[in-house]
Amino acid sequence: MFPKDFLWGGATAANQCEGAWQEDGKGASICDHMRSDDKKRTRIFDRIIDSDAYYPNHEGIDFYHHYKEDIAMFAEMGFKVFRLSIAWSRIFPNGDETEPNEAGLAFYDDVFDECLKYNIQPLVTLSHFEIPYHLVEKYNGFSNRKVIDFFVHYASTVMNRYKNKVKYWLTFNEINFATMPFGSLNVLGMMSDKTKDLFNPSDNEQERYQALHHVFIASAKAVIEGHKINPEFNIGCMIAHMTIYPLTPNPEDVLQVQKWENHLNHFCGDVQVKGEYPYFAKKMFERKKIDLEFQAEDKQILKEGKVDFYSFSYYSSYCTTVSEGKELTAGNLMNGNKNPYLQASEWGWQIDPVGLRYTLNKVYDRYHIPIMIVENGLGAEDIVNQSGEVIDDYRIDYLRKHIIAMKEAIEDGVELTGYTMWGCIDLISSSTGEMKKRYGFIHVNKENDGSGDLSRTRKKSFYWYKKVIASNGLQLED
Repeated sequence: MFPKDFLWGGATAANQCEGAWQEDGKGASICDHMRSDDKKRTRIFDRIIDSDAYYPNHEGIDFYHHYKEDIAMFAEMGFKVFRLSIAWSRIFPNGDETEPNEAGLAFYDDVFDECLKYNIQPLVTLSHFEIPYHLVEKYNGFSNRKVIDFFVHYASTVMNRYKNKVKYWLTFNEINFATMPFGSLNVLGMMSDKTKDLFNPSDNEQERYQALHHVFIASAKAVIEGHKINPEFNIGCMIAHMTIYPLTPNPEDVLQVQKWENHLNHFCGDVQVKGEYPYFAKKMFERKKIDLEFQAEDKQILKEGKVDFYSFSYYSSYCTTVSEGKELTAGNLMNGNKNPYLQASEWGWQIDPVGLRYTLNKVYDRYHIPIMIVENGLGAEDIVNQSGEVIDDYRIDYLRKHIIAMKEAIEDGVELTGYTMWGCIDLISSSTGEMKKRYGFIHVNKENDGSGDLSRTRKKSFYWYKKVIASNGLQLED
C-alpha cells in the first residue's frame, strides 16, 4: 500500500517548457543556444545564436503564458506535487549580478501561488541544465570556483523569496552526468572551443572533476543556507540512476557492473548523502593522476551540507559485458548492451519495471533516507485520431507496471515518499530537441519544426492517472 500522504504528481523543466526566452529581462541559458539536427536526432550548440535558425527552447510549450491553464489541468488529475525548475537566467540574467530580476521572481511567485491554490506542493529544482550562458562564456562554468558563490547567491535569493511557498527543493538535476564527458556543459557549464559534438566533447578529466567538486560544494552550501532560511525545508539530490546488469554470469561482467555502478550512480550519491568522497573515487583519481584542489573548509562543508532525501530518474536498464561485439541499445543519454529479456520503446530504451523495484531497494539499502522518483515515463510518437484524441495505451501500460513495482518496493520496506512522472505535459526533448518524442498526459499541439497552435488536449492516460491518484495507487486498470 502507498502511504496516505504519498506525493503523486508530474515533472517538467523550465528550459523544456517555459519559452519566453527573452521576456521580462530573462537572459540566455545554455539551452537557448541549442538547436536540433533532425537528421541525426541530436542537439547542436551555437556560441552565437543564428537569427535564421530554429531553437526549440526559445518557445518551448510556452508554459510562461499558459501556466494557469496547465496547473489547472494538473489539479484536475489530482496532483499532490508538481516538480518544476527555476530558470537561473530568469532571476540573474547573466548569473553573476548582485541584484535579481524582479520580473523573474514575480513570475515564480505567481506559479507557486497557482499551485498552492490547488493544494499542489511545488518541488523545485535549482539547476536543471539551465546555467546562464554568460557563465559559460566568461568563466567556463564551474571550472571557476567563483561560480560557486554565484550559484549560492542565486539559491539563497529564491529560497528566501519562496520560503513560505516551497518546501521541497533539489539542487542539481542529474548531477552524475558530470562523471562522463557529455555532462560537461549541462551540469558544469563547461564548453571547450574544440567541441563540435555535445555528446562527444573535447574532455579534460582534471578540469571536469575539479568543476564537479565545485558543484558538490555549491550544492552543499545551498543545503546549509536553505536550512538556515527555513529549517522545515526538505532538500534533496537528484541522480540519473543507470541500472546496470551483467550480460552474462561471467565474473568479469559482474565486476564491470560493480565498477560502473560505483562510478555512475554511487559516486555522486555518496558525496551528497554521506558528505564525503567514497574510497573508490579517491582511488580512481589516484590512478588517473587527478589532483583535486580542496580549500581548507571543503570537507566540513560537504559534511554539513548533506541532503535530506534522495531523488532519481529511472527510465530503463542496461546490460554490460567485457565481451566485444554484443548488440547495443539506447537510453537516457547513455548506451548499454541489449538485454534479451526486455522489450524496448521506439527510441530503443528498454522497458524494465522490475528493475525499478530492484533499484529502489538497492538505493534505500545504501542510504536509509527517504526516496522520491522524480522522473519516469515513456517517450513515444503519439497519434491524434480523427476525433482529436490520443489513445496512449502503451504509456498507461508502462506506467502501470512501474507503479506496481513501486508498490512492491514499499512492501519490501523502502521509504518511498513521492513520484513525479516525466514530463506530465508534452515538452521539448532534452537530448534531441524534438516534440515528436512525447511523454505527457496532456498533448500540446506543436511539431518538431515549431508549427502548431500550442493548444492542450487531455490524452487517455490523463483520465487513467486521475483514477490512480484518487485511489492512492489502488486503481491501475483503464
